[in-house]
Amino acid sequence: MMLNQEQIEKSYLCWCEKAVLDPDLSAELSAMEHTPERIEDAFFDDLAFGTGGLRGVIGAGTRRMNIYTVARATVGLADYLADSYSAKTAVAIGYDTRIKSREFAEIAARVLAARGITVWIYDRPLPTPMLSFAVRALHAQAGIMITASHNPAVYNGYKVYGEDGCQITTAAADAITERINARDYFDCIPSESYEIMTVPDAVYTEFLDTVSGLSLLYGDAIDRNVSVVYTPLCGTGLEPVTDILKKNGFESVTLVSEQAKHDGNFPTCPFPNPELPEAMQLGLSYAERVSAELLLATDPDCDRVGVAVRTPDGYRLLTGNEVGVLLLDYICTQREKHGRMPKDPVCIKTIVTTDLAEAIARDHGVTVDNVLTGFKFIGEKIGGLEARGELSRYLFGFEESCGYLSSPHARDKDGVNAAYLIVEMAGVLKARGESVHSRLCAIYEKYGYTQNTLWSYYFEGASGIDKMNGIMHAFRTQVKAFGGRAVTTLLDYEKGLDGLPKSDVLKFFFDGGSIVVRPSGTEPKLKIYISVSAESERAAQEKTDAIRRDAEAIMNA
Repeated sequence: MMLNQEQIEKSYLCWCEKAVLDPDLSAELSAMEHTPERIEDAFFDDLAFGTGGLRGVIGAGTRRMNIYTVARATVGLADYLADSYSAKTAVAIGYDTRIKSREFAEIAARVLAARGITVWIYDRPLPTPMLSFAVRALHAQAGIMITASHNPAVYNGYKVYGEDGCQITTAAADAITERINARDYFDCIPSESYEIMTVPDAVYTEFLDTVSGLSLLYGDAIDRNVSVVYTPLCGTGLEPVTDILKKNGFESVTLVSEQAKHDGNFPTCPFPNPELPEAMQLGLSYAERVSAELLLATDPDCDRVGVAVRTPDGYRLLTGNEVGVLLLDYICTQREKHGRMPKDPVCIKTIVTTDLAEAIARDHGVTVDNVLTGFKFIGEKIGGLEARGELSRYLFGFEESCGYLSSPHARDKDGVNAAYLIVEMAGVLKARGESVHSRLCAIYEKYGYTQNTLWSYYFEGASGIDKMNGIMHAFRTQVKAFGGRAVTTLLDYEKGLDGLPKSDVLKFFFDGGSIVVRPSGTEPKLKIYISVSAESERAAQEKTDAIRRDAEAIMNA
């Protein structure tokens, strides 16, 4: 609920008086005193809690990530667990390399332990999928991951997982939110210390062993001398990704040294998102220097993987969709070849992910299940398969934003799993005299060229939220065509479609493609996904440009 000016000022003064445990917050609050616009932006509302937990800029205020917003959310989670379980509960906690991640993790651990909950916390920054794995390995009832994934350094976040290792459902998020809202910010952090246990090293080893067991070789010839440049973008992937590759005999790995060290400031990649070309530039320079066949980049919490491949014309950055269809093709081909395809196999993808996956899956007798944007919905589907005793049907899950999972060992996208399979795929192709790039070209030659692009538009502050709401209304009520192509179908997920939860998402279909418009669930931005099919890359780009111009005209009206 947004506050008026009087309420904002009252909240600000309360924080000036009571937010004394973190000197960084005290200094920031003092610096705000004569800047009403900063005060308004920090206090006009609470930082929203949802299925993705919390995410926001680090700093002072109710709309910021700080020890008080983290503690308040954790008390809400603790109250929810107390109401949901009759026996004593346990929670696993992980954190990434971001600014204050360890501090926020320790605050959450103290809050939980003070309420009699058993707490396991990793002793070092490790990937998000390893937290999802730990929840189930430790038989915990919940998990917390302190991360803002691929966001810039000023952000941090707080993700909550259920006992199945999946991100919490909408119903659980709503129930936790109700309990969070019943708490005061300054009554949540205990003054005493409590026993907190370290996640055993055996869980790390078990995770690597499990991911190693996902190999699809089955005796195939493979060239393990695939040359790889790898960058963890200053994040958590360094240890597990290099360990998994070494464990499986891939020794020709060059690290981007400037991005190997843990550093939440991300000095050489201000936007540490492997979807973005600028985040890959230093890695590309390394790849060119050593003539590597592959460049891999994982984001700070190592749940996404960006890929570039060597081609006859230089290096090509692959989109998340392209990596996804390559892995789907590899998984299906290998399983069919060796009689390892499960009965009634299913691939799960998001509605904004390439429809090319449908054609590949159909060729191999695989059903494609489409879900809303966000890997948590893929995780929910995996949980549903498990509940029905059909977990063996799960073949692959992926989303266009560089997230992949080839096994239900984790219930979130896994950059360690994906990095390993990508390198293995490259080794198998190399042994056959092929490359990743030539295989992608063969897929396009067989199924037709498809181009998928994502465009993001930022709208900061309270006025930005209103602006985005107005734009979504305009798209719902005014659009008849894109790029000269009449809209043939509009799917509005606001009221729920195809059994999916309600979501502020619009998908327009027209001859030769589609466009999806939705506000981000974690950042103040609007996302537009354009998908077109065409006879060539140039023709596809021309179509995309025309469609984008029409979409931006709606936004700027």
